[in-house]
Amino acid sequence: MTTTKRPTLAVWKFASCDGCQLSLLDCTDELLALAGAMRIAHFNELTRNKVDGPYDVSLVEGSISTPADAERIRDVRRSSHRLITIGACATAGGIQALRNFAGDGEYAGAVYAHPEFVSTLSTSTPVSAHVAVDQELQGCPIDRHQLLEVITAELAGRRPVLPTHTVCQQCKGRGTVCLPVAKGTPCLGPVTRAGCGALCPSIGRGCFGCFGPSEGSNTGALAGRLLDDGMAPVDASALFATFYAGDPVFGDRALALAKTGEPAPVDDQDRPA
Repeated sequence: MTTTKRPTLAVWKFASCDGCQLSLLDCTDELLALAGAMRIAHFNELTRNKVDGPYDVSLVEGSISTPADAERIRDVRRSSHRLITIGACATAGGIQALRNFAGDGEYAGAVYAHPEFVSTLSTSTPVSAHVAVDQELQGCPIDRHQLLEVITAELAGRRPVLPTHTVCQQCKGRGTVCLPVAKGTPCLGPVTRAGCGALCPSIGRGCFGCFGPSEGSNTGALAGRLLDDGMAPVDASALFATFYAGDPVFGDRALALAKTGEPAPVDDQDRPA
C-alpha cells in the first residue's frame, strides 16, 4: 500500500493586523478538511508546532516595513515552492503605506516619544517589491471563500477563479440602490474590485475600497464626479488614501487631488482592462 505525501502549507506574518490570517481560521469546518489535504507546517496563529521547510505553498500576510522584514521575506521565498500574498498589506503596503507620502520619519516623530529607537525602512512596501510572488489575493481583510478557492486551486494545479468586476456589479446583483446616484453618497464602488459582497452599500455607506482597484479602474472619472458633486479635493484625496494607498492606481489619484484638486480627464484609464 502506497501513501501519498501531503503538500506542506506555511503561513507567515509581517507588518499587519493578523486579520487575513484570522480569515483562514474563520474557515472552521473547511479548515479541518484543508488540514486533511495539506500539512500545516508553520502557522503561529494556529499552533506552536513548526516543521522546517521547504514548503509547497506559503501564504504571506503583511507589508515589508523593516530591514528585518526585508531579510526574512527573502528567506521565506527561498524555502517556498509557491508564494501567495494575502491582503492589502502584503499586496499593496496596507494602511501603513500612508507613511510613504510623508517625510522620512515625520509620522514616527508624531507617534513615538523617542523615534530614534525605531528601526524601519523609509517606506512600507508590498512583498512583490522584494521577491517574486506567484499569486496575490486582495482584501482588507481577504474573503475566506476566495482564500479557499486559491488553496483549492493550488492543490488541483489550476488557476483560481477570482472576481475581476467591481463592487457596483455586486450592488446590482443584490438589488442595492446606487448611493452616489440616489443619495449623493461618496463611494469607491465603481473603481473597487468585488469581494466583500457590497457590504457597506447594503447598509447605506459608500464603498471604502477595501479590495483595491478593479481592472480598468478609471479613478479620474470618479474623482471628477466627486468634485462635481461638491466634495472638497482634500476629502476626495482622503477617500482614495486608505487601505490601498500603496497601490499607484489609488495612491497617485490621492496625491493628484491633494496637490492640485484636479482629476484626470474622464477617458483616462488608469489600468488596462
